Amino acid sequence: QKIEREMMSGRLVLLYAAPERVTTPRFLAQLDSLNERGLLSLFAIDEAHCVSQWGHDFREDYLALNVLHERYANVPRIALTATADDLTRADIIERLQLQEARIFISSFDRPNIRYGIVEKDNARAQLLRFINDEHEGDAGIVYCQSRKKVEETADWLKSEGIDALPYHAGLDSDVRRRHQDRFLREDSVVMVATIAFGMGIDKPDVRFVAHLDLPKNIESYYQETGRAGRDGLPANAWMAYGLADVVNQRRMIDDSPAGEEFKRGQVGKLEALLALAEAHDCRRVRLLSYFGEDSTPCGNCDNCLNPPATWDATEAARKALSCIYRFHQNGGQRFGAVHLMDVLRGKSTDKVSQYRHESLSTFGIGADVSEAQWRAVLRQLIALGHVRTEGEYNTLELTPSAREVLRGDVSLLLRVASDTPKRGKSSKTGKVTRGKDKPPPITLDDEGTERFSALKAWRAEVAKEHGLPAYVIFHDATLAEMARAKPSSLDEMSTISGVGAKKLEAYGREILRVLALA
Repeated sequence: QKIEREMMSGRLVLLYAAPERVTTPRFLAQLDSLNERGLLSLFAIDEAHCVSQWGHDFREDYLALNVLHERYANVPRIALTATADDLTRADIIERLQLQEARIFISSFDRPNIRYGIVEKDNARAQLLRFINDEHEGDAGIVYCQSRKKVEETADWLKSEGIDALPYHAGLDSDVRRRHQDRFLREDSVVMVATIAFGMGIDKPDVRFVAHLDLPKNIESYYQETGRAGRDGLPANAWMAYGLADVVNQRRMIDDSPAGEEFKRGQVGKLEALLALAEAHDCRRVRLLSYFGEDSTPCGNCDNCLNPPATWDATEAARKALSCIYRFHQNGGQRFGAVHLMDVLRGKSTDKVSQYRHESLSTFGIGADVSEAQWRAVLRQLIALGHVRTEGEYNTLELTPSAREVLRGDVSLLLRVASDTPKRGKSSKTGKVTRGKDKPPPITLDDEGTERFSALKAWRAEVAKEHGLPAYVIFHDATLAEMARAKPSSLDEMSTISGVGAKKLEAYGREILRVLALA
């Protein structure tokens, strides 16, 4: 009510409102009053891709926002999104009636983010190795698809010494608020979350974003990984994916009540994401190309740093499809991926013997292909729609388009799968290094490093005293530059990037004192 009074009196300069509220009769009546008094200067529609059926996060309430054009034609509008391909941009223009608007497209490139994608092989252990090897003591976000997996992963990371917290819509609102506040205020919290976490979160020093499950499309992947490294310093986008991820995403599309045209669009987006995951060339080039932006190899992603070998999987794909066909011929039998791979590789299991599948012509025809490579083949066949899964046991069934592969009209070139052995429980002991002990973001000598540590300790005290996130006081990069330059006067300090007039007045003398004592 207080905000409404301030709005109606004209004292508010900026008001944030959810689309669900904007289109209510009460709110529109208030906008009418403001418009009559000339107090509406701009409508800014953020996350505008939500209005498009081709976008990755369609919300029906956004469709009603065209009332702003119909009712307040005199008020300028701007629609903003960080994740829209050509089709989505065209849909935004049509649905929000922005045909006469100018279009501004900035680069999608985030050069400070290193993209890396691995095949799942004990994914939690892979995640722990990634954090311990590259981000000990760093703030990060780990995305999981389900609430249950969020809580299990957070608990497991805590048991391994990681300062991890869960976040999902099913948690009590007070718990969510406390966890979010800790994440924002502290240096080394790892938030394990569903996609319910992240919208509106602007913590600049998130050093990594990890995915333990495949997102549904490239737009979601780009938006979520884009929460890392907003301070411009190096950050990592890491993802582990597997055959089950592809099966689950494809099933969600197939089982949705949406129209066939929409489903085809979603399948295309899933295929594009899988192409990024299976890519053997530069990840950044692939990612930017999806959004219509040309680029050259980055030299920084996992593929550029360690180019993978490739193999022609066309013949293997035909063998897999032939084996599924033989199952169906043999009394309409249906089996899942594990049994299919056992038959192809010629393994004599109890199940193979039970169904006499050692007598099939396809038994053992893929013995020269590793299990990891077979999984990659099946991921592609499912994602491309040549094979679909059925029932609670995810049995495999051919689709009409499988004929294209069997005829040799479609070819598959895949990266050679890594047969990384599974590791047991981490040998790590004790807690991870806290954020205050992390090295500075620029190279400093021993004395400079001591000054940097002293400045971080001072910042932590000030942040705690005022109830603010540490980065609101100063970013690490600014503290590091202070430690390097060691200014001896306020005038010298004012030349350092990130030190404005207000911060100089508020903290300048204290910083000079800390530097003098360090």
